[in-house]
Parts: sequence; C-alpha cells; structure tokens
Amino acid sequence: MNDINKQHTPELLALDWGTSSLRAFLLGGDGQVLQTRSTSQGLQSLPVPGAAGFEKAFADIAGDWLANWPQLPVVAGGMIGSIQGWKEAPYVRCPADVGSLAAHSVRMPSGAGVDVVIAPGVLLDEVGMAPDVIRGEEIQIAGALAENPALAERATMVLPGTHSKWVQIRNGRITHFSSYMTGEIFSVLVKHSILGRLMTDETSAEAGAEKAAFMQGLQAARDSQPGDFTHQIFASRTLGLTERLPSHLLKSYLSGLLIGHELVSGLAKSSTVLQAQGPLLLIGEGTLCQRYASAFAAMGVAVAGILDNPAPRGLWEFAKALGLLKKPMHILN
Repeated sequence: MNDINKQHTPELLALDWGTSSLRAFLLGGDGQVLQTRSTSQGLQSLPVPGAAGFEKAFADIAGDWLANWPQLPVVAGGMIGSIQGWKEAPYVRCPADVGSLAAHSVRMPSGAGVDVVIAPGVLLDEVGMAPDVIRGEEIQIAGALAENPALAERATMVLPGTHSKWVQIRNGRITHFSSYMTGEIFSVLVKHSILGRLMTDETSAEAGAEKAAFMQGLQAARDSQPGDFTHQIFASRTLGLTERLPSHLLKSYLSGLLIGHELVSGLAKSSTVLQAQGPLLLIGEGTLCQRYASAFAAMGVAVAGILDNPAPRGLWEFAKALGLLKKPMHILN
C-alpha cells in the first residue's frame, strides 16, 4: 500500500495530458497535491498507436495508484480531448466556466476498470472574426480563479508558451481570448530559417547583455508601424552581419521582438471597451513568465502575479463541478 494512505486518503486522480507530455496528480482533500508524476508519453509519443497506446500510457503512469485505490474518480484535461486524442470532447463556446466544461465533458473507458472524464476546450467564434480555440488553458484558468477568487470579477490572464493565450475573465467566465504563435514562430525561425545561421549559444554571455538585446527587440516592436513585422525580423540577421550585435545575442533580440509584437497586439485588444482588462496574471513556466513580466514592465504595465501550474486545482474544480468528489460529512449536535 502506498505510504500516502497513512496520512491522507486520495480523492481524485487527475491527468494533464498534452501533445508532448503526460502529467498525473494524486489529489487529496480540497485539491491538495499528494503526489505528481510525469512522462513524455503525450499524444505524439504514445507507446503504441491508437487507443491501446492511450490505455498503456495511462496504466504506466497510474496503474499502481488505481490498484491501491480502485474507486478513485479520474478526470483529464488538455489535448487528450482533441480530435487526435483518446476521445474528442467538442469545444464549448464562449462565454464558458468550469460548469460549462463539466456539462460538455465526455467519458472514455480506460481499460483499467474506470472511466476517464475528459474536459472540452473552448471556442471563440464571433461574427466577422476568425475563430480561436483553447484546450488545456481553460483548466489552468479554472485553477487560477479558484486560487485567486478576487480575480473572478474582471481580469486578464496571459499564458505564454508555444501558442500564447490572452484570456479575458468576467464574472468568473472566459469571455474572450486571443492566441499568438510566438513560441512556435521563434523556434521555426531559429531552427529552420536563414536567421538562425548566425545565431550561437554561449553560456558565458552576461545576463545584462542578453537583457539589453531583448529590450532592443522589444523597443523595435513597440515603435513599429503596421506591417513592419516581417521587415523587422530580418534585423535578427543584419544586426549580426554588421556586428552591431554579437551572434550569441541575436536570439535574445529576436525573442524581444516577437514577444514585443505579441504584447503590442494583446494590450491593444485588452484595452478595448469589449474586453475585461482588470488585473493581469501570468500563468506558466517561471523563467518564461519572468521574461514576459520584464516586457510588460517595459511597456508600463504591472503584473499582479505569476502562477506556475494551477492545472491540478483546475482539474479538482472540474471534478467538483461534475459531482465526482465525496461530499463532506456534517456532524449533527
């Protein structure tokens, strides 16, 4: 029997299942994380193809937990509910909250004697605008709101990453969001374009020099005119050719430029009458969020806080909305 059982009784098995990784959380009362596991068995790297691959990945990461606690409810969020996932959980339309996610969840037999309840993503599809989607971030936002209830009335949440998300919250619901392919574009330009030919990695680079190059790119984006973007990114090559920036600082310049253009657009959208504004919260990996916080500060925008990983709490709130958690016992006097 797992040592966890000596002090805490698990109440939920929660999965954050993405494209490249799978994280599992054993949660106790009030969403307390009792144990965390992670593997690289995301959607793109299953042990075997198809449904059998999902079943095996699930058994590999959580089989012993289920052997010890076979009655645990299981919930999952992320790309596991996409069209390429274990079972598709179609998108819920904005505005949406954790109750909407629960109402449109789907169940999938796990092959381990329990069903996995999968959360849907969220779709924004407004007349005259290109549609946008989030899948996985809605669970993080549910967790962020549970941990920071004061933000439920009105807030903007920015989730930096491969596809950054800017999400507006009003009255506890996701009302609007915008996606930016900042991280993916950076990776493609560095690895698969001529811009990356001059870029080098030098661990001896001073942090101050890297920050200055980042801020130089950020300022270029801030001072840009409509249509300047594809012209400006070429400077990531020409600044190196003319030796105005050393090769090991060109990535920092490009990062500042791309993040800067994201912030210029995101802040403009968030300041319109239709958007939420309110306090701004960053959610994601710490180093990247700190880089964004520096960029926001340079733009004159205060960041209310940084959350590393509210997904476990979000999955707990999802399970609560589904009615899967044990009801607390009331003692009668």
